[in-house]
Formats: sequence, C-alpha cells, structure tokens
Amino acid sequence: MLQRNNCINLRSLIFFSRYGSSFSKFFTSQAASSLQPVCEPATYSNRGDDEYADLNWDNLGYGLVPTDYMYIMKCSDKEKFSHGELNRFGNIEMSPASGVLNYAQGLFEGLKAYRKEDGRVLLFRPEQNAMRMMMGAERMCMLSPSVDQFVDAVKQTVLANKRWVPPPGKGSLYLRPLLMGSGAMLGLAPAPEYTFIIFASPVGTYFKEGLAPINLLVEDEFHRATLGGTGGVKAISNYAPVLKAQAQAKSKGFTDVLFVDSKTKNHLEEVASCNIFILKGKTISTPVTGVTVLPGITRKSIIDIARDYGYQVEERPIPVEELFEADEVFCTGTAVVVAPVGSITYQGKRVEYRTGDGSVSQKLYLTLTGIQMGLIEDKMGWTVEI
Repeated sequence: MLQRNNCINLRSLIFFSRYGSSFSKFFTSQAASSLQPVCEPATYSNRGDDEYADLNWDNLGYGLVPTDYMYIMKCSDKEKFSHGELNRFGNIEMSPASGVLNYAQGLFEGLKAYRKEDGRVLLFRPEQNAMRMMMGAERMCMLSPSVDQFVDAVKQTVLANKRWVPPPGKGSLYLRPLLMGSGAMLGLAPAPEYTFIIFASPVGTYFKEGLAPINLLVEDEFHRATLGGTGGVKAISNYAPVLKAQAQAKSKGFTDVLFVDSKTKNHLEEVASCNIFILKGKTISTPVTGVTVLPGITRKSIIDIARDYGYQVEERPIPVEELFEADEVFCTGTAVVVAPVGSITYQGKRVEYRTGDGSVSQKLYLTLTGIQMGLIEDKMGWTVEI
C-alpha cells in the first residue's frame, strides 16, 4: 500500500501454524538505488536466550506483529547478490516505477522457526524454500540469492528477532522472504535492480477455527492458475486473483475455496493457499505439481511421512467425483500445517469426512509438528538448529 514519500508498508499475508493439546495423547498411543531502508543498518544486542518480548503468547492469531529487525539485500541486473544487512523493521522507499509495483515481478516464501523446550531454535527445511525461490526467479526473469545466502539470511533474521520466537507450544516465528524487481522502469521488461527482504512475525493458528475441521467450496468459475501461467511458482500475482472467489465462499459460511483446473473444470488443483490430499482406504492421493500446482514443502514432507507409515501415495490428476468417495480430505501448507477437512460442497452437493481422534490427518499432523518442534527424533534430517 503506497504512502506519502513513495513509502511502501511491509504488510503482507502472514501464515500461521497450528498447535494442540493432542500431542500427549498421540505420543502415548503413538535512490542510487530505487529502494532504500528508512532506518540505518543496525547491530542487535542479544538480550539473553530466556527473555521474551512483551506479548500475550496465549492469544496469537492472524495478524502482523512487528518484530525488531528485517534483512535486506539487493543487486543490479548486471551483478549477483553479495552482501546483505539487518535493518530495524520499518517502511521501505520504492520508486513508483518499480517492476514489482507495475508488472508484479515478485516472489515470496514462507517458513517458520520453532523454540524447543531447552530454548534452542529450529528451522524446518529452509533450503527447500531457497530452491523454490530460485526456480520461481528463473520463471519470472529475476536474479535470486543462492541457497547458502538465503539460509544464512534466514538464520540472521531469526537470531536478531529471537525474543519474538514464541515459547514452546505457543506458536512459531513466521518468516516471510520477499524477492522483488525494485528497479525503476517504464516499458515492460525485467527490472534493472532486485531486492531480497526477510521480515518476521510471531504467529498462532491460520484458520480462525483453530484445530476444528474446515469446510471447503469447490470453485469452477474462477481459476487460480492456467496452463502456461505461473501457478507452479510462488509468484505474488497468484494470490490476489483468488480473493473474490474466497470472499464469496466465506460469505456463504465456508472456510475456503478448492479450485479445479481451468481446462476441463473437473480435476482438483489447490485450495487458495495450500495443497490438498484425499484418502481412500490405504491410498492417499494429491494433484501433480508443476505448471498449475505449487510444489509445497509441507506437501512434500507429508508424502514422505505417509509413505513411512505404509500408505500408498499417488501424485496424479484427481477428478472432482473422487471427493464423494473419499474417507478423509486434508490440506497442507506452511500456514495451515495439516488442516483436516470436515466437508466439501460441489454444485450444491455436500459430503462430509472423518476427522478428529484416530484420523490419518491427525497422525500426520502430530508427526510433522513433532519433528518441527523437536519433540520427536528427526530421522529425515529436515530440521536446522540455529
């Protein structure tokens, strides 16, 4: 949102993780630059590992909680990203002619930091976010940080904001890496300068229902992505188009929208901001990623966990009709983690699914979050300690 003096406020969609009391039950049973930071670079002081920010940790919800620092790194189109620095969290100045504002040349990522009982902080598969951003940057004709640069910047951001990492079991510190064409231009072309930013916010649950099952409406008029488009990368331009369909669904009492493909209008693709899975017997199915479906990191992790539990996992086109035969349906994503679906409505017909204690989605959720928070052994080597 543009403000006076060409400032842009760093507000964005902040996604949230979900925690519940069912852990114990489960484990018992199983200028020269066009973009300048407003503040001068600053060094941060370590206030001590046991000190927390003054925040009601029991009441975290959907909303940006500004932390202390953000990370900024930039380069021209004739260079590579080299050196970044921490700045006080705040507004940034940007030319109104920047590539991201005029032509949506931008990408974002989302990942989380978790505090263990002993105070140590864990990241979950940050290199996967780095590689996905590199893939998206190639599609959007952008320069991007290397995997090492990305992961190092994430670590610096977490350490600088460590007092904002919630206590164990109270939430997580959500990290939002942004890559944007910040250089000024008028004609349609790749931007002459790129900026990489990471900011952070402590978060709780994504859906206001918390751990309760969500209810989806299948949308076959509006489409999230099309063949040949950018649905398979995390482009900023993928998200505003879902808002109208989402708003209409919420006005009817639904939690979110499940989109189908734009060609046949008969195959499942994604929910507005997460991947979808259906379970029938011992088989779990999920749409193929690529051109129109985002390769979610939580999605990828859940596939591995499910296979480790002995489920057959299929990545394939899924006709809408299979929703009426499924035993369970659930969504996955950095924000929602694993969200059980209570019902789906398609063309006026509603079908309900198994949720709650004993469900497969609950077992997968508890295993994944147990790894993320360091409560169970990470045999996959997914967590990174800071």
